[in-house]
Amino acid sequence: MRTEFTPLIQLRRMVFVEIAKMGYDDSKNLATNLEQAVYNILPGEVAKYRESIFKERAIVGERLRMALGLKMRAQDEYSRLSDGCEEVIIDERIVQDSLIEVMPFACEACPTKTYRVTNNCRKCLAHPCIQVCPVNAISMGKYSTVIDEDKCIRCGKCKESCPYNAIVFFDRPCATACGVNAIESDHLGRAHINQDKCVTCGMCLVNCPFGAIADKTEIFQLIQAIKSGEEVHAMLAPAFVGQFGPIVTPDMIKEGIRRLGFKSVVEVAIGADIESIHEAEEFIKEVPDTLEFLGTSCCPSWYLAATKNFPEFKKNISSSATPMVATAKYIKDEHKNAKVAFIGPCIAKKTEASQPHLRNHIDFVITFEELMGMLVAQNIDFASLKDAEKAKDDASTSGRGFASAGGVAQAIINTIHKAEPTFEVKTYNADGLHECMKMLKMAKAGKYKGYLLEGMGCPGGCIGGPGTLAPINKSGRELEKYKNASPYFTVQDNKNVKHDWIKREEV
Repeated sequence: MRTEFTPLIQLRRMVFVEIAKMGYDDSKNLATNLEQAVYNILPGEVAKYRESIFKERAIVGERLRMALGLKMRAQDEYSRLSDGCEEVIIDERIVQDSLIEVMPFACEACPTKTYRVTNNCRKCLAHPCIQVCPVNAISMGKYSTVIDEDKCIRCGKCKESCPYNAIVFFDRPCATACGVNAIESDHLGRAHINQDKCVTCGMCLVNCPFGAIADKTEIFQLIQAIKSGEEVHAMLAPAFVGQFGPIVTPDMIKEGIRRLGFKSVVEVAIGADIESIHEAEEFIKEVPDTLEFLGTSCCPSWYLAATKNFPEFKKNISSSATPMVATAKYIKDEHKNAKVAFIGPCIAKKTEASQPHLRNHIDFVITFEELMGMLVAQNIDFASLKDAEKAKDDASTSGRGFASAGGVAQAIINTIHKAEPTFEVKTYNADGLHECMKMLKMAKAGKYKGYLLEGMGCPGGCIGGPGTLAPINKSGRELEKYKNASPYFTVQDNKNVKHDWIKREEV
């Protein structure tokens, strides 16, 4: 996901820094600071990215509004950039609808599912593309063959037949990235998200090359809670290792978070341990006699994709709490007045935490990118934290492995084999919603009877999430080293976990 540091990524992260600065400043100045932040991000009068500095600032302004938790403004109605600011000056999360949205005036209305002839066409004598077209949509032009897009039915036969590979197919990057077909078009041909289909995986957001898709954050409200003296504990998702640079150790990251005002930092991998205990027991008891297969429950995008598109499989998804919820309950059992903030790679966790029955468990959700905005705003430099105190090992190797594709299923296998070494566990895992949907179709056809199915909404698993800072290959290597450094291999070895079951509540 993060293979190159692009201007879009830079702009996105600058927005988070400005929002964090607003949070740490006097809230009475919010409206003025919001207006000023646009110019902090885009100074001067010469456009850098688009045809006009005014359009650039309009788009950044809308990004800042959404990052504060405000609704996107209608472009055909008058309103000020700061309208609604007083509504977000609170020390609790704002329950969001339409968490991810396309900014229409930033969208370039990219063509959808289109075949085009490139300059590689040689006007060959055979012209098989013309011969195979079933609707006569291709003709010979002056310099190359030409496709009549009004006639074309997108069958792809022309592309397959061309000996020079001169015909290419392309779609909107956001639509290509969406595994649940939630990207549609508005009346002007611009991308639009069907919120009924969307599972907030965030893949459209990170794959749009025009930066036309933005999401809402809880940075400002979280900072207000910390400033107000609330006892806020951080829950750190296992994908955190390797996210902040090769010389930044896990202990340095945890110390940096504490310096932001968090009371403690707990690894969400301990919740993964708790979940794996329950899912292991559930699999042994239910599959295949009661349930044909069991699907893992940790990824909210996978869960929503499965239950929205295959509602008959709702009973097949594990009843276990997600690691985030299990960890929150673990913390609040110890600290009765605590608030908890999940810090991870995932936008969909914001959707999960917004469910009415989970609002008392999860108080805030931010991503690694948003955390970095807070650290930069407070001038916390990891290089100055080399002597950070060694943190407690919260979780097992298996629990930490939840962050990468295949890790959830492997943790459940490890848990089962610790108790019953000869028990056979057949597994299949899919990462990325396109692959998850294929897996579910195969399950519907009866191909996975007796299986444990692991679904991950992001390619590569959580380490490929939309809120990450590092490329998958680098963070994956760091995760392997970190999980193997745990003194516990399975949850049964983990002395921090009581072996009772935490049931999943509806997402």
